Amino acid sequence: MKNIRDICGWDMMPGRWTMMLLVFIACHLSLTTISAQQISVSAPSQVAAGENFRVAYTINTQDVEDFRSGIHSSDVVEVIAGPYTSSQSSFQMVNGHTTSSSSITYTYTLYAIKNGTFSIPAAQAVVGGKQLASKPLKITITGSARNTTGVPNMHGDDDEAEHQMRAAGSRISGNDLFIKVSANKRRVHEQEPVLLTYKVYTLVDLTQLEGKMPDLTGFHTQEVPLPQQKSFHVENVNGRNYRCVTWSQYVMYPQMTGQLEIPSITFKGIVVQQNRSVDPFEAFFNGGSGYVEVKRDITAPGITIQVDPLPTRPANFSGGVGRFNISGQLNHDQVKAGDPITLRVVVSGVGNLKLIKQPVVEFPKDFDKYDAKVTDKTKLTSNGVEGNIIYDFLAVPRNQGKYTIPPVELTYYDTGSNAYKTVKTQPFQLEVEQGSGKANSVSDYSAEQGKDIRGLKTGNVQTHDVNKFFYGSSAYWVSLLLPLIAFVALLIIFRKRAIDNADLGKMRGKKANKVATKRLRKANQLMQKGQQNEFYDEVLRALWGYVGDKLNMPVEQLSRDNISEKLTSRGVSDEYVGMFISALDECEYERYAPGDAAGNMNKTFESAMKAIMNIEETMKKAGKKK
Repeated sequence: MKNIRDICGWDMMPGRWTMMLLVFIACHLSLTTISAQQISVSAPSQVAAGENFRVAYTINTQDVEDFRSGIHSSDVVEVIAGPYTSSQSSFQMVNGHTTSSSSITYTYTLYAIKNGTFSIPAAQAVVGGKQLASKPLKITITGSARNTTGVPNMHGDDDEAEHQMRAAGSRISGNDLFIKVSANKRRVHEQEPVLLTYKVYTLVDLTQLEGKMPDLTGFHTQEVPLPQQKSFHVENVNGRNYRCVTWSQYVMYPQMTGQLEIPSITFKGIVVQQNRSVDPFEAFFNGGSGYVEVKRDITAPGITIQVDPLPTRPANFSGGVGRFNISGQLNHDQVKAGDPITLRVVVSGVGNLKLIKQPVVEFPKDFDKYDAKVTDKTKLTSNGVEGNIIYDFLAVPRNQGKYTIPPVELTYYDTGSNAYKTVKTQPFQLEVEQGSGKANSVSDYSAEQGKDIRGLKTGNVQTHDVNKFFYGSSAYWVSLLLPLIAFVALLIIFRKRAIDNADLGKMRGKKANKVATKRLRKANQLMQKGQQNEFYDEVLRALWGYVGDKLNMPVEQLSRDNISEKLTSRGVSDEYVGMFISALDECEYERYAPGDAAGNMNKTFESAMKAIMNIEETMKKAGKKK
């Protein structure tokens, strides 16, 4: 009522007159709101036969229920599409006061079939519980459109649509496609949020747009989440109707003072144009395309923000800039000594909430204090960061008594009044009773000034002999030495294995028996199947391969004389050398020997296996002795 008194010049106003004036103002505002809501119709008064045209109904609110247009096809007009629904919202902030407006538009696309008169009945809608109606219209259809074929034009609905889908190679000027950059404030204080908006205006068919805000010097920037599916609406700029959409928004907190530059950004866009030289039937059946994509760079201009420094900051300034409030609550007002308490402090409002310093709680001296648990319940909106930040302070009182926790203060810069403000909680009263168990033996030493020696622990205590401690005992030193010994042993084992693996000849010799055994196993399978030629080939391969690997010699350099000489030098007896040579000769002879083929293969297999086993056993014994 203060503003009403100031305007009317009244010092006193009785309660009855006050009530009547409030009722009058409320009724006047209600009538103004209802009268402001109406259904406006946009449609051409005259069209040509064979031409597409649009009828649009606009309601200056989004609280619309049960909209009915009454448009239907007739003998002169055909409804080919609709209704398409688009909505528009805007807000304006002047001297800290915000006003907003919104509207919703229902659009129909129609096709004029022949000359005549088309009557559009009044549209009906329920807005805020009230029934609204539009004016009925009449559209005269006369003449004929150019290049008409009697078929509705699905790509060029009207003049605006022709601008959207232009012929391939058409020039795209800066007036056809551009981006506007706006800031809700051009002069702010340090840490005061600025809303930056990038809005796209187009007369062409823009299908893709990419652009990213660069890292800004002097700003803490956060992007406002917008819907992924962009919704275009129509705005009139310099007498032309543009399809426009809010592409991105950023809330920026200036960290420096002076003139801060927001640089221009180049967006990468793709515009679709119609390739009218392509036959549509050929494009459909042969996989061609009637459209071409044109890459277009759109430059969003840069702007300058004037950032003024904050006035001289008080000593307890929290760093907050905006509009904030603080509240606090103690979970218990009566506890026992040693039981924990939680003091919850909530900072709420709009501004740079996440950049505010943590509030300071002055607990009494003999309270054990712990770090606060911080819960962030904020969200980023076009007004900045809104919501709450919750601080849970945990403390444990140690002594009984009655305590007062002083109020928790928050000093911030209020952007509405352009002055520093301090908000605080109420003081908190806490009664601490005597604790359970031995807690009553806790003494209050806080009153003893200048004494830093506390009382010794009394009562039954358990003592230990100094020689019985694990530290310094034999077991302690053994536990230290065992890992060292195990490490040295593993190091020696792995080093030897690495050296052996590096000696390829030695590795071949170690694996010779395994390779020969594998080949003899395969030869045994061939013998069981009666494959005589393959069997003898595999046995010869096993014998020659074994002695080649064992002696580290390529097979092409092996001969019976070399084998005898090398095996003898390795400590193999003449008897075993002769058995190996005999096995080679027998394998070559038995392949063509007459008689029992199965018996011959079995005899050859046993001779080869015994020769290899004898040599392997002899060389292992010689290796161990060495």
